[in-house]
Amino acid sequence: MDLNYFNKLRILDGGMGQELLANGLITKGTLWSTTALLDEKDHQLVIDTHISFIDSGSDVIVTNNFSSRKQRLIQNKIEDRFDYVNIKACELAVKARDVSKKNILIAGCLPGQNDTYVADTRDLNIIKKNFNDQASLIKPYVDFFYLDVISSGREIEAALEITEKLNIPVLVGLHIKKNCRLPSGETVTEIVKKYKNTNWLGLISACVSMEIVEESSFEMKNLNIPFGFKVNLWGVDEPLPVHQFNTAKFDEIGKNPNISLGTREGVTGKILCSFAKKIVDDGATIIGGCCETKPEHIKEIAKLK
Repeated sequence: MDLNYFNKLRILDGGMGQELLANGLITKGTLWSTTALLDEKDHQLVIDTHISFIDSGSDVIVTNNFSSRKQRLIQNKIEDRFDYVNIKACELAVKARDVSKKNILIAGCLPGQNDTYVADTRDLNIIKKNFNDQASLIKPYVDFFYLDVISSGREIEAALEITEKLNIPVLVGLHIKKNCRLPSGETVTEIVKKYKNTNWLGLISACVSMEIVEESSFEMKNLNIPFGFKVNLWGVDEPLPVHQFNTAKFDEIGKNPNISLGTREGVTGKILCSFAKKIVDDGATIIGGCCETKPEHIKEIAKLK
């Protein structure tokens, strides 16, 4: 693909997992959005949700395999479905693109491979293997990889080793705290200086509050790389690591994360668009939503194009 793709304003999609739940998905254990990949009866829901974001103006949709990392499947005793759910997420994204008949790109989700919102401190070789196993499965279906809600430089290092080997460009999504540092304590500038290579398409703050997006953008705009955000609308500024609130057992009905994290119900599409315009006016070219952002939010921010 064109490595300069994000040099002009592009619209990413919104929060697939939470939108699936809002549209009726009943989750299992801690599988969250992966539940919709396991049973064929839920596949059309995934397709329709992708299409709702495409129709709202998204230039890019992200494959629905954020919670299909191997560690999450092990926790829920379905490790044997790893290949199936990751490939199925891609097939459903491709189907949605084809049905929409629109010229959109598919980003292959490569999430942090252990917990979410916290640095992965496991042996680096284990992290590399986890990234490799997931990336190798989704490679044939995607235009680029999206490193989704990554919390440390070690994880960036591990993921980039794999994506370079597979020769597919990456959009890097960093999770950032209120102090404008990653959960690992590293700054965004340190990450870019140490790990940026010619395969990077851009850099975004991933699944963070509007306040953190605004603060981190001051730093990102000076790093000479296309930048932006996938903002969440949780009711808290800093979400807890997932294992601290998503505790359903593998044989139980899963819990909606917004029960613990809340949601900013007062943030309408127009409010989010007004916020996004400030960041775009400051140089951002990559804008979209994460958890609790809906098609109506994307529809409004897409008007900025």
